[in-house]
Amino acid sequence: MKIQSKALLVLLALFTTTISYAQIDSLIPPSHNNLGAKVLFTNYGIPNGVDSLRITNGLEVLYIRNVTPYINFALPIRAGVAHLPERVNNENYLGADGLLQVNFVPNDRKVVPYIFAGGGVMLENMDTTNFQLPAGLGFNFKVGDNSFLNLQGEYRYSLSEQRSNIQAGIGYIYRFGKSKVDTDNDGVPDEEDQCPDAIGSVELAGCPDGDGDGIADDVDVCPTEAGLEALGGCPDTDGDGLADRVDECPNEVGSKTANGCPDADGDGIADSEDQCPDAVGNLRGCPDRDKDGIADKDDDCPDDAGELETNGCPNADTDGDGVNDLDDKCPTQAGTVAAMGCPDIDGDGFGDDDDKCPDLAGPFDGCPDSDGDGIDDSSDRCPRQAGSSSNGGCPETRVQTGTVTGTVTKVETDIASSDLDVLRYVMQNIQFESGGARVRTHLKPLLADVAEIMRRYPDYNLRISGHTDNVGNPDSNLELSRKRAASCFKHVVRNGISPSRITYEGYGDTRPVADNSSSSGRKQNRRVEFELYRRY
Repeated sequence: MKIQSKALLVLLALFTTTISYAQIDSLIPPSHNNLGAKVLFTNYGIPNGVDSLRITNGLEVLYIRNVTPYINFALPIRAGVAHLPERVNNENYLGADGLLQVNFVPNDRKVVPYIFAGGGVMLENMDTTNFQLPAGLGFNFKVGDNSFLNLQGEYRYSLSEQRSNIQAGIGYIYRFGKSKVDTDNDGVPDEEDQCPDAIGSVELAGCPDGDGDGIADDVDVCPTEAGLEALGGCPDTDGDGLADRVDECPNEVGSKTANGCPDADGDGIADSEDQCPDAVGNLRGCPDRDKDGIADKDDDCPDDAGELETNGCPNADTDGDGVNDLDDKCPTQAGTVAAMGCPDIDGDGFGDDDDKCPDLAGPFDGCPDSDGDGIDDSSDRCPRQAGSSSNGGCPETRVQTGTVTGTVTKVETDIASSDLDVLRYVMQNIQFESGGARVRTHLKPLLADVAEIMRRYPDYNLRISGHTDNVGNPDSNLELSRKRAASCFKHVVRNGISPSRITYEGYGDTRPVADNSSSSGRKQNRRVEFELYRRY
């Protein structure tokens, strides 16, 4: 009798709990409470090894509480008949369980498989009680907004002998309240989900956060790297307030004005590129007091504006020919720029003292070349027919290195390919001050390389040709091309090469190698060509 009383108390407590949940349903958010009913099919024979026991039926009503989209708590109450071992007739039973269900998918999907386990009590014929531990598998099939068809199978292990059984059920479950749509099944209803089509977190209103930095991917500038909210979700490894993605020195604390790199003098130029890291300046980080474009550290006259060629000091022009004395080969005689300040009667760019043909304009030591084969007429055995120097100016396979479009071509020559590469590099990279003929200071070593090549090949001469695009006045272009060719000539000579081995000429815009209608074509046409040719 004591066991029966305890069983009745357990059943009463479980039933009262079910009723209590139903009574306070109005205090629980909608769509979390469910009621259902099932038809049961029970078999005591298979688990207990008794073949003669029949399958019997019962009914079950249950309350289900959806704790999360994946976790449910269920309270089923069942009644029916059972064919028990050692019993001839069916026996009545009454039972109740407490179950924990775990869903494989959120509980509002069309098909929701789940597993469950728990404990319960069975009362047989109102006089015998046994405790059972049920576990099994079930499926909920959504047939309406709040309606589900339920199929469930379970094994019920009993703490009493020969009372274990298997049970299957089919039934109907109804979910109370208005069903909330959750398209992405992340537990945040669409009406509250700021990213309804992407699985996210409740903390971010349903939006995903791939890098876990607490900033939703749709507003995270760096969605794959955990970062700071102040930097749009991007990391700042060195903590200098500049995100790594725009920080040129992400592992060193730096200045925003220097793109995140250290800048000791605060002039906005990173120390690694600042030629004067301890002095504020805007000329590659260096000061320039006289504003002549030459940093004070390289300027011999930092308080007086000067020229690059005079290391920043003013330069005089004694003969007034437009060529400063420093560059004037004839500083007391008025001459031409092309002839480096010396008189040039025939105007071919060769000073009269260096011109082999001072009364005849020509590009080869001042002499003409009628057939254009690079051999002046005085030395050419075939002056009206282009030929090779190896054949005295008469036609045969030409042996030279040269350029038309800024490339060096090797044809049966003994010049090393590495030297040809140097010539190619010089021709492609030589540059001048904007609108002028001065070779940029940092490129002057290139012309020293040309001089070094000429020293290695004493049997070769050098022809320098200046060219421009067609922008501007043709006469001005012609003069500019001559000045630039002359400037290159001057620097090669300064590096120890005899002027007699070098000729130069300017052709302005008369020999284009590309279409002047495009910027790229004009860039190709603004060039200085270098040609080595064998002399005999």
